Amino acid sequence: LHTFLKVLDGAGLDVDFHLLSPKGETLVFDERKSDGVHTVETEDGDYMFCFDNTFSTISEKVIFFELILDNMGEDGQDEEDWKKYVTGTDLLDMKLEDILESINSVKARLSKSVQIQTLLRAFEARDRNIQESNFDRVNFWSMVNLGVMVVVSAVQVYMLKSLFEDKRKSRT
Repeated sequence: LHTFLKVLDGAGLDVDFHLLSPKGETLVFDERKSDGVHTVETEDGDYMFCFDNTFSTISEKVIFFELILDNMGEDGQDEEDWKKYVTGTDLLDMKLEDILESINSVKARLSKSVQIQTLLRAFEARDRNIQESNFDRVNFWSMVNLGVMVVVSAVQVYMLKSLFEDKRKSRT
């Protein structure tokens, strides 16, 4: 069992992660991590995993996670299906077992490529969220700066006008 997790969005970009075995034993415990990759030897039964954000009561998190189960037991069934076609293939240069091995190799590599692309999309989503957050902050502080500049320019105009005003009372 391979697990991958990444916090994509939220304050602090951290979360607690627990992975429990079917017997209730803690296999993995990560505290306040933004990402993690874990490999665990499996046994029969139901595993429990938990993402805990109780330490951050105000902010919510967006999490990408992936569970990769290795030996699902499907390969044995595929080989049994192929064995009925094996008769009479001794004349071929390439045996059916070799073709099956090549197909399984291509399948494994394609599966790994899909997993890598999924991980890259998760990285892209996290970077996009950070970029949008920075964009909002820059816009906010730019508007604050613009407001301060307008107020300062108004005060300067008022001060310059007051310097050139004639404050004497003239009687005619």
